[in-house]
Amino acid sequence: MNYVAPYWLPGGNLQTIWPALYSRRTSGPRAQYRRERWTTPDADFIDVDWLQDSPGQTLVVMFHGLEGSSGSHYVEAMAEFARANSCAFVVPHFRGCSGELNLGPRAYHSGDFEEIGWILARLRQQHGGPIVAVGVSLGGNALLRWAEEMGGQAARVVQAVASVSAPVDLAASGGEIGRGFNRLVYTRMFLNSMKPKALQKLAQHPGLFNADDLRGARNLYEFDNVFTAPLHGFKNTQDYWTRASAKPHLNQIRIPALLVNALNDPFVPAGSLPHPQDVGHHVTLWQPAQGGHVGFAQGRWPGHLSAIPQAVGQWLLSHIQISGTQEKLNG
Repeated sequence: MNYVAPYWLPGGNLQTIWPALYSRRTSGPRAQYRRERWTTPDADFIDVDWLQDSPGQTLVVMFHGLEGSSGSHYVEAMAEFARANSCAFVVPHFRGCSGELNLGPRAYHSGDFEEIGWILARLRQQHGGPIVAVGVSLGGNALLRWAEEMGGQAARVVQAVASVSAPVDLAASGGEIGRGFNRLVYTRMFLNSMKPKALQKLAQHPGLFNADDLRGARNLYEFDNVFTAPLHGFKNTQDYWTRASAKPHLNQIRIPALLVNALNDPFVPAGSLPHPQDVGHHVTLWQPAQGGHVGFAQGRWPGHLSAIPQAVGQWLLSHIQISGTQEKLNG
């Protein structure tokens, strides 16, 4: 991927913030969804949004990032790509991210491959055609963890996967987002959304954690230590970040997988990204110098967001064609 940021959008922070707030997500009307509510195996629920008026043989599944939703800028941009290429498109929400708090004590986390697996298995049962999946940021890491855990069995479910701006080394990214400008802007933004939800969860399930400790959390490390790690079976933040990171296991992936990471991502340090020798031959690395975190705006001011959907979407669709050709040859 040869992405170059427009001259009027310099630096990783601007390339992250501006696209999320101001760049054009679509060239026409914004995405309209039809919502389904699915009951989970543990008697909770998730909300699943299907792009309206976009039936297709191929299904594109998109997993959003931390505190994202089907209304996130990168999701709406990918939805337009799906419609333009006659693909069905679906956005499963992680628990608590659809606008309504889920019922159970668990929420979601960066290594939530069990939830990814249940969702993809159900979509596989429902959909008769090819399926490809893309995850952004947290959703990208979780999707990669699923592919790693599944190994060769992943090909029974999806034809290819892609991640965009995934923090595949959670300790490196967690440390980076907790410092300087990142802490003042990104950490504050995430905690302003996550703390109220966690306190609502405590009201649902009294005694789940210490409210004063959560209110006092100043960064994601402290928040995860109080909330995310213990609620999802981890000893502490260090245990969570270590076990949930996709980077150490990328050579276990056995389906086509694409990792897109800008080298100037403000909170995914370039030094934490995998090198070709760290991954197997099923994994493709795209690491452009620019782009920020889930940014990649192009064109004249205020910019548009079609760069990633076009590049990643066409890569995914090309592997459906490759898989189909191989099946015919094998048959």
